[in-house]
Parts: sequence; C-alpha cells; structure tokens
Amino acid sequence: MLKKFVLSLVLAPSLFSFLAIAQSKQTPAPANDSPASAALATRPWEFGPFFQGGVGIGDNRSDFIFTSAGFHLGKVITNQHLPGLLRGQFEYAGEFMPYWQSFTPAPHLQETKYEFEGQTGTALLPYNGGTFTGLSINPIILRWDLKPGKHLAPFLQGGGGLIWTNHKYPPDIIVAKGEPGGTSVWNFTPQFGIGFQYFVKPRQSLTFGANAIHISSASLGDRNPGVNASVQFQLGYTWWR
Repeated sequence: MLKKFVLSLVLAPSLFSFLAIAQSKQTPAPANDSPASAALATRPWEFGPFFQGGVGIGDNRSDFIFTSAGFHLGKVITNQHLPGLLRGQFEYAGEFMPYWQSFTPAPHLQETKYEFEGQTGTALLPYNGGTFTGLSINPIILRWDLKPGKHLAPFLQGGGGLIWTNHKYPPDIIVAKGEPGGTSVWNFTPQFGIGFQYFVKPRQSLTFGANAIHISSASLGDRNPGVNASVQFQLGYTWWR
C-alpha cells in the first residue's frame, strides 16, 4: 500500500505533460460572460503563490501551529458535467511549499503510559519539541470546480503529499543517541478541502481555502504518533491562462 502511494507521488508530475496536450483542445470563452465562468470555460491553466496557516486538533495537538507558503499549479481538463449543485469541472493540480514550519511546545516532561514485562503504569518521560522547519510537496490534488457564478467559483478537493523536516516530526519521547526510537523526518499528508476563487479581474482571482490535513509517517519511524487532524486555511492569488 505504501509503495503504491509513494510510486503515485513520483509519477504524478508526468501527468502535467498529458494536461498540456489537452490545452490545445480548449473551448473558446463565451462572449460578454462573467469573469469566473469565462475563465473556466476555456479549460485553463491556473497558477499563483499562496500562504497557509492553521492549528492541530485533539490528541494533545491543539497547541501545534502550522505555517507554510508556496506555489500552486493546476489545469482544468474537462467541460462541465453532472446535474444540479454538483455540476462542475475536473481539475488536476499540485503545490510546492519551500517554506513549512510547525511550532510545538518546548521540550518538556510528560506523563506517559507504558507497558514493560507485562506490567503497565505511567511515568514522567522527556519529550522533544520546539520549532520544526522543512518543505512540502503535494503532487496529487484532485479538484472539482463547481459551476461558477459571476465572480465566485467554489471548489472541492482531495489530495496527498509529503513533508520533510529538519528533525524527526512530530516531537516524541527523547531516546539516547544510537537507540531505536523516535518518529521520522518524512511524513505523508492526505487531505481534503473546500474553497473558492473570487475573480477581481477577468483572468485573476483571490483564492480562499480550508483544508483538513492528516500527518503521518506510515510507520517509517519506530513510532508513529502523527497529527491525526489539523485545520489549515489558505490565501492565494491566482492567474488563469
């Protein structure tokens, strides 16, 4: 399962080559239409920078803070399909974040349950913490662009990617150097989100999004406490071509 997921991350960028071919078959924009529907009718590329930030939820992660910034690239590849409220167009996209940080509680002692030689109990154990810096890539973003209004173009999306951090993340029990233990500098980020584009010009829009993101190493480390859920909000500026 993990190998298939990693392979899909490696192969995903090649899909943009296919999308480039689809660009030559785009539909002309309707004359005198609203900026939102006129832009999406051409099955365009869309690209631009964004900033994202949010917090962890539950599982002792509510004091985790996340910030990131990067670049988004996507291609609308179908005309509108489906009836009613679900009517919309399929878009494939990806994101690269050269700036990614997570602010966690400073190193501290934490009461932890243990099991040793058939006995269970609790003990105060030393935990790592502080600021973790890294980079992230989301090469798989499957977006459904719902039927746009005059200036507003809402969307739903799901995706996944990778995070690399300069120290093993998330912070966990400190172990002696050379001893097995700890988490991993590599983590996966399956996610789901909603948002909308607000067109301020015929081919330019503000992007607002909210993503529920799970962070897990898939047991690449000796321990995998992960961040079961975080809510992160995105603000960006997008050009459509």
